[in-house]
Amino acid sequence: MTPSRRPLIALFGVYLALLVWVVMWKLEWPSVGGGVRNVKLTPFVTASNGDGASQPMEVVGNLLLFVPLGIYLALLAPKSPRWRLTLLAGSLSAGMEIAQYVLAVGRTDITDVIVNTAGAVVGMGLVALVQHGTGTRARRLLTRACLAGTALAVAACATFVALPIRYGPPDVRCDSQGSCRVGHDLDR
Repeated sequence: MTPSRRPLIALFGVYLALLVWVVMWKLEWPSVGGGVRNVKLTPFVTASNGDGASQPMEVVGNLLLFVPLGIYLALLAPKSPRWRLTLLAGSLSAGMEIAQYVLAVGRTDITDVIVNTAGAVVGMGLVALVQHGTGTRARRLLTRACLAGTALAVAACATFVALPIRYGPPDVRCDSQGSCRVGHDLDR
């Protein structure tokens, strides 16, 4: 490994850790079990079990979350064919979706795999575009962009954790006597 690759590999590791945390636990403290185990295999539509179609903001968010993956893959494996890097990105996304099901921490949705992979492809395309426009300076420029983007993501996640706001409202159900329960799947 060349010394110039070490910072990029370290940044990629930080990005992957953040990506897994965001995808698996939605910026909450990691926990296993107690969640939902749903699988939606029809992309971009409402599932038969009532799970709705992916919200447009969720789709855009997923796409943007995976753009850096494509950038990192293209920079770390510049001689690999793009189809192979696309397959790797899709496999990583599918692996996280399967892990959500196995660990009961989220809904497994084929839409996410498709959109996440598309985000990585956009990232690879951005690398090709920058390399075409800047020539030999591209790697240094893109590495600096990765540093800035990853540092910004770490700061944003740290701020989110430090603030009292959360990703979504807690699942709380109260009965007429004032007794309340907190948790997942409280409608059962």
